[in-house]
Amino acid sequence: MKAIAEFAMRGRFQALLLTVGGAGSILFCWISAAVLALVTLRKGAGMGAQLWFWALLPSGAVWYTSGDSGPLTLLTGTLVLAMVLRATVSLPLAVLSSVAIGALSGLAMLTLGQHYLDQMVSVFGEFLAQLEQNLAQGGEAVQLPRPTNLQIAGMLGAGSAMTSVLCLLLARYWQAALYNPGGFGDEFRALRFTPAVATGTALAAAAVSALGAEFRTWAVICMLPLSFAGLALVHARARYRGQGTGWLVAFYAIWIIFDPIKLMVVFVAIADSWFDFRQRWAKPGKDLDRGED
Repeated sequence: MKAIAEFAMRGRFQALLLTVGGAGSILFCWISAAVLALVTLRKGAGMGAQLWFWALLPSGAVWYTSGDSGPLTLLTGTLVLAMVLRATVSLPLAVLSSVAIGALSGLAMLTLGQHYLDQMVSVFGEFLAQLEQNLAQGGEAVQLPRPTNLQIAGMLGAGSAMTSVLCLLLARYWQAALYNPGGFGDEFRALRFTPAVATGTALAAAAVSALGAEFRTWAVICMLPLSFAGLALVHARARYRGQGTGWLVAFYAIWIIFDPIKLMVVFVAIADSWFDFRQRWAKPGKDLDRGED
C-alpha cells in the first residue's frame, strides 16, 4: 500500500493516473479517494481540486450509466474532509465534518437518485421475500419489514461518510509513512471530542432516531464521529497495555458482528469526552499491571 503513495507523490501525472484510473470503478474508487486526499494534504487544496475535476469524468459516467453515485460521492466527501484537515490541522474536526458529508449525500440521493433507490428497494424486497420463504418452511409464515427509499438513502449516506473518513485516515497514514513515520498512530490514538461536541452529536442521533424507524439509518450518520473516537480509545488502551495486533483484530471481528459492541464503543467515547481516560492512564501509580509499551 505504501508503494501506491510513493508512486502518487512522484509527480502530478502519477497522481492523476491513480486518481482517474480508479474513479470509474466501484471496487477501486477508494484508492482514488485516498490518493486524492493524500495529494490535498501534501500539495494543497488547489492541487486536490484539480485531480477531483478530472476524476469527475469516470465517476460521473458511472453515475449516468448505472445511477450509482457512490464513486463520485466518495471522491467529493474525501476531498472535503482532506481540505478541512489541511486547513485546521485537527483530525477531530475533520472526522466531525463527516456528519455533514453523510447528511448531504443522503439528501442528494433522495433528490437526484430516486430511480436508483427504487432499484435498491426492489433488490432488498426480492432478497427478503426469498428469506421469508426459507424461514417459513418449518412452520408459520414470516413477514419481514421492507426498507423504504428514505431508509436506504440514509444507509447510503452513512456508508459514504464512513468510507470518506476511512479514506482520509488511509491518506494520513500514507503521509506519515512517507514523511513522519509513526505520526499517524499517535494522532489517531489521541482522537477525542469535547464534552459539548460528544453530547451534542449523541443527542442529535437520539432526536433523529425518535422520528421513527425510517430515520434510524440517518441517526447512524450522527454517531459516526463517536464511533471513530471510541475506536481510537480502544487503540490507545491496547497500546498502553502492550496488547498486540492480534487482540485488535479479535476486537474488530467482534465489533463488526455484534451491534451492542458498536453502541458500547459510542458510549465509551462519550464518557471519554468527560473523563479523559488517556490522561488518567498516564498518571503515575495508575494501572501498575499494564504491559510494556
